[in-house]
Amino acid sequence: MSNNHQTAGTPNPAPPADNNGKRKRLLISLTAALVVAGIGYGLYWGLYARHFENTDDAYVAGNVVQVTPLVGGTVVSIAADDTQLVTAGQPLIQLDRADSQVAMEQAEAQLAQAVREVRTLYVNNGSLAANVSLRQADVAKARDDLRRRQAIAGSGAVSNEEISHAQTALKAAESALLASQEQLASNKVLTDQTTVEKHPNVQRAAANLRSAYLAFARSTMPAPVTGYVAKRSVQVGQRVSPGTPLMAVVPLDQVWVDANFKEVQINHMRVGQPVELEADVYGSKVKYTGHVVGFSAGTGAAFSLLPAQNATGNWIKVVQRLPVRIALDPQQLKEHPLRVGLSMNVTVDVRKEEGAAMVSATAAKPLQTDVYDKVAQDADDLIARVITLNNGGRTSSAPSAAPAAAPGATRPVAAKPANT
Repeated sequence: MSNNHQTAGTPNPAPPADNNGKRKRLLISLTAALVVAGIGYGLYWGLYARHFENTDDAYVAGNVVQVTPLVGGTVVSIAADDTQLVTAGQPLIQLDRADSQVAMEQAEAQLAQAVREVRTLYVNNGSLAANVSLRQADVAKARDDLRRRQAIAGSGAVSNEEISHAQTALKAAESALLASQEQLASNKVLTDQTTVEKHPNVQRAAANLRSAYLAFARSTMPAPVTGYVAKRSVQVGQRVSPGTPLMAVVPLDQVWVDANFKEVQINHMRVGQPVELEADVYGSKVKYTGHVVGFSAGTGAAFSLLPAQNATGNWIKVVQRLPVRIALDPQQLKEHPLRVGLSMNVTVDVRKEEGAAMVSATAAKPLQTDVYDKVAQDADDLIARVITLNNGGRTSSAPSAAPAAAPGATRPVAAKPANT
């Protein structure tokens, strides 16, 4: 019994040494794995990852082309609405053109009258020149009469009174000649060194007609570029004034990405470096390729509405971000279109640093539209036609400001959009 009691009271023996060894080996393995992972990550960073800079603070940007009236008026028709695709030159908004049409017709009549008045000046040159010749003949006749009378005055055949009358007649003829010469010179001042088309009176009337026609044609507002309508605020019947934003057209085939990188990320960035992008709207299954085209002239904080007052005593250092513009592949945009404002994930390959740190040349292709050029050409055609019709169907041999059109041609009128 005593032996059994002693056995029961004996403490448990120490755990075998195998458990401690296993734990030690596990810790060594874990440490080795961490060391290998650290070395692997270091190799990955040193050989690959350090050559890329990425950010998710990037958004699609593009041109938002405003449609604004050049003349005031009342809106009578709207031919496009939000989300619709419009082409450059397509009529979007039509203003009431009754007043502008009346003004244009008055200007057209004034130009026609000016042309006819100037033609009269040129015709008067001929009649005044003929009158000068007539007066010269009168002077020659009066001078001969006086000379004959003076030649026979000594014989008593001619009285002194007749000689006096002959002298008076000569003076009258010479005065009439001088008056006609002055009239001819005065008329030539109005016509010398010019043609009917180039005459100042005609040019002034033509300018008035051009202004009236532009006001008439600009009552139709075309789409400046091809794109999608957005931000339509105009309504039918609304009275608008010049410069009022009525709607916008966004060309989605010309969008780019503004990526806001931290200032510590742009040290190795250069213009022309390749970029890989992902759009949140499509996910990682769609990859875009592009390249860096330029850097902003200042950080976002510098150009904000309320810039930070870094010179004050409560200054706190904050890492700044610099917008970097990235151009996209047009073909990829066509296959997977983007909209302005969408979020993007951007990765820039900075291995090659041969490019410039800042853009050193101006843009090769300026943003422009030619939809308004036809209006000016139509105005010139109308002016040329009015001048030709009122100039006896003749055009000047000298270069004219506007090309002549065939008599009886149809008046050019801007296209009228369909009512909504």
